[in-house]
Amino acid sequence: MRIHVVSDVHGRADALRHAADGADAFVCLGDLILFVDYADHGQGIFADLFGEENADRYVALRLEKRFDEARAFSQGLWESLEGGAWPHIEKAVRRQYADLFAAMPVPAHLTYGNVDVPSMWPDYLREGHTVVDGATAEIGGLRFGFVGAGLRTEYRTPNEIDDAEYAAKVAALGEVDVLCSHIPPAVPELLYDVVARRFERGSEALLELIERTQPRYALFGHVHQPLSRRMRVGRTECLNVGHFRATGVPFALTV
Repeated sequence: MRIHVVSDVHGRADALRHAADGADAFVCLGDLILFVDYADHGQGIFADLFGEENADRYVALRLEKRFDEARAFSQGLWESLEGGAWPHIEKAVRRQYADLFAAMPVPAHLTYGNVDVPSMWPDYLREGHTVVDGATAEIGGLRFGFVGAGLRTEYRTPNEIDDAEYAAKVAALGEVDVLCSHIPPAVPELLYDVVARRFERGSEALLELIERTQPRYALFGHVHQPLSRRMRVGRTECLNVGHFRATGVPFALTV
């Protein structure tokens, strides 16, 4: 059985439309929205609202880890919008979701990323789209466990949750054949982004589950340019399925 898996779509509706071609099943591990494009600052919601020059400044501050300055800078821009920030953000996010879910293959199993807005998904899901979070699903006779969202960071992305809440979702899975999450397990080589030159947050709870139950595979995204895209933890092969916005190519898993 051939399963195509994507993560970190970040607006690539064009490529998403064909991501399941030739596959028996399709899985999406979240981060559909493009808020800021660190490779092309002229793309994304922030640039659409405030222009590329302001996006340049905002990205530079965040990359320099000057988070308080970045928040103050962006807050001033948001406050300049008529009616406040949220109506403009909601409109932009909904426009992207409409395009992305229209392009999302059917059938598909999906879970949330840290940049997603889960409360909006029901408005755009189509028949055949199955959202799984803190639960399992059978795909091709195998037990897949799904854990969505990210952990809290200084970046304050929309769908970050507390460690305890995340760990509870992991614990609810039990033993699985394939563990699917947006963020990686807490292994340094899987968390370091060699372009951004920083460690992203991974989950200790995911790592503990892998070490204890040894699923065949652990699939994840989140880290766009990782130091290691794959490594073994005991018998489990841990695989970063890739930055779909950059490649437009799904990861193909044959089981």
